[in-house]
Amino acid sequence: MTSVIFKHVVATVVLVFASVINLYAQQAQQPSADEMLNQIGMLKRLEAMQPDSVAPKYKLALASLNFAITNPHAAQAEPMLAQAEQTINQMAQMKGADQSDLCTLRGFLYMTRIVQNPAQNGQKYYLDVLQNFEKALKLNPHNLLAAQLQAKFVEGMKQATAQ
Repeated sequence: MTSVIFKHVVATVVLVFASVINLYAQQAQQPSADEMLNQIGMLKRLEAMQPDSVAPKYKLALASLNFAITNPHAAQAEPMLAQAEQTINQMAQMKGADQSDLCTLRGFLYMTRIVQNPAQNGQKYYLDVLQNFEKALKLNPHNLLAAQLQAKFVEGMKQATAQ
């Protein structure tokens, strides 16, 4: 009998230990807002050094959108969204820009707007998000970011309507 109780205690300790490690790993992977802003600053400098290159613009827009979606009510969120939109528009004018990536970034921009204010922006941008992700995947079925963001968006909408 004591061995059964002992097994349950050990199992509970292992479960708690695994949960703590998992929580720590998630926190280690999620950069802080300040770290994200520092990264965006470095990407701005890189983009300024390579104004004719698409890659730094893409990374800058993506980092700005990541900041805005993870910190939707931060004071810097709106300037980050404006910067991302401007960068996406600049990329659209460049010859080397991947249309699938542009659609992905636009869908992410609209998705971030919904996260900022679901009541006001949900109905306004819902179709734009879906259409951009669908177009991105039609242009490049292997666009992993578009597929992941589309899945997150659909999952979030299902949860929002279930509540």
